[in-house]
Amino acid sequence: MYHQRMQMIAPSSDVADRAALAPAVALFRGLSDPTRLALVRRLALGEARVVDLCAALGLGQSTVSNHLACLRECGLVDFRPQSRASVYHLTRPELMDLLVAAEGLLVATGNAVALCPTYAAPAADDHDTTPAPKETAR
Repeated sequence: MYHQRMQMIAPSSDVADRAALAPAVALFRGLSDPTRLALVRRLALGEARVVDLCAALGLGQSTVSNHLACLRECGLVDFRPQSRASVYHLTRPELMDLLVAAEGLLVATGNAVALCPTYAAPAADDHDTTPAPKETAR
């Protein structure tokens, strides 16, 4: 089923058919979040309990659980119960192929994608720290 979805990315004469791109857009959007990408990279090393993922990423349980739920809904991770814990794992080995290809692309472009001023995430010191104006009651 995964390969069928990915075939929709293949070159098409109808480049304006946005519906055909929807599965790929959803996949890349799911992986575009730094926390979800970190979870996938950690799970590539092997199964892990939520508590272990929290410790590895330095995040709270609710944050990790919410991101795991998103990845699970995308079909990228799943879990199995173990006593009172849930042990998560990657469901698709092709996911690692995709990440390796992405890393290769970043190397080939000299990380130009990461440096793109239009779409790159702002650096920590680039955030505007000016307080927003307070609304007045009417």
